[in-house]
Amino acid sequence: MQIGPVHTSVLDSDTVLRRVLGGMSIFTLLMTIPQVLTIWVRHQAAGVSIFTWSAYLLSAVLWLWFGVQKQDKNIYLPCIGWIVLDVAVIVGAVIYG
Repeated sequence: MQIGPVHTSVLDSDTVLRRVLGGMSIFTLLMTIPQVLTIWVRHQAAGVSIFTWSAYLLSAVLWLWFGVQKQDKNIYLPCIGWIVLDVAVIVGAVIYG
């Protein structure tokens, strides 16, 4: 019975998945920056849903809480960025919307 290779392949796939998820977290954060810039630089917030972005904010806060409880920086670190961006969109939409 060879348990080692099976365990190693599971560990490798977990490592790959964590890297892909980390990359996607950075990518999606970067994709949100143009929305923030449109609101704050151009003062254009027409069509921005405060309700939707508030739901994103609530989700990020809950994920942050979960990540901190699990002591998983792959979960809680991106949530800090999401919270900052979500708040920037919400506040900007209130001011310029």
